[in-house]
Amino acid sequence: MVRGLYTAYTGMKNEQYRLDVITNNLANSATTGYKKEGATSQAFSEVLGVKINDSSEAYLQRNIGKMSLGVKIGETYTDYSQGGAKITGNTYDVMLGGNGFFAIQMTDKNGNQHVRYTRDGSFTVTKDGYLVTKDGDSVLNDQGQPIQITNPSGTVSIDLAGNIAVDGTTIDKIGVFDFEDYDYLSKYGENMYDAVDGATFKTSDASVMQGYLETSNVNVVSEMVNMITITRAYEANQKMITTIDSTLDKAVNSVGRV
Repeated sequence: MVRGLYTAYTGMKNEQYRLDVITNNLANSATTGYKKEGATSQAFSEVLGVKINDSSEAYLQRNIGKMSLGVKIGETYTDYSQGGAKITGNTYDVMLGGNGFFAIQMTDKNGNQHVRYTRDGSFTVTKDGYLVTKDGDSVLNDQGQPIQITNPSGTVSIDLAGNIAVDGTTIDKIGVFDFEDYDYLSKYGENMYDAVDGATFKTSDASVMQGYLETSNVNVVSEMVNMITITRAYEANQKMITTIDSTLDKAVNSVGRV
C-alpha cells in the first residue's frame, strides 16, 4: 500500500515534467524557427524476488515475482520538422526550406567567440553593412566569416542558393550548415544550438528564401489537447494518493483500535 503512494507520486512528478515541456512549447509557439520538444517516460528497473536453495525446486533459483516501482522521467527530444512559411517581404528576412541551420558568431562577456546555429532568419544590417541577428550577432557566410553588405542602400537580393547580390553583383553567400546526426546538437538558449563533440557536418539541401520567415512547428491545438490529458492523469494520481491515505488512516485508527 505504501508502495502505491510512491508509485502515484512518481506518476505526478512525471506528468508535471511533461506539462513543463508543453508549457515551454506553447510559450514559443510564435517564436521564429522554434522547434518543439517532447518528453518520454521510462519504467523503473524491475526488482525481482528469487527463491534460493529451495529443495522443492531442485535447489534452482527461480523468480517468484516482480514489482514495478512506478515511472521515471525519460529523455527530452526535439522535433526538427519544418515549420510553416510567413511572408514578410523584408529584404533581410530569410527562411530555410529543408534541413540546415544558419551559423551565428557570438561573443561572450570574456570576449571569446563561439559559433552557434539557428533556424531564425530574421536578420538586419548594421551601419557598417554587417548582416546580424536582432541581438547584434554576426551571420556567417559559407566560409565561416561575417557577411558585410558593401552597399546596403542598393538593391539587395538573395537567391535560393543563398548568394547575396547588390545591384546585380554577387558579393557573398549565406552559410547554411547541416549535420549528420541532430543528437549532437544541444540547445543553448536564445533559439540557438551548440554543436557538441562528435557533431559531423554534411552538405545542406535547404533553399534560402528571401522575404520569408519560418514559423515554429508547434501545433497549439495539439499541445492544448495534450495539456488536458496530462492534467487529468495528474489528477488521477492525486486521487490515488488520497484514497490510499484514507485507507491507511482507517487501518491505523479504526482497525487497529479493534
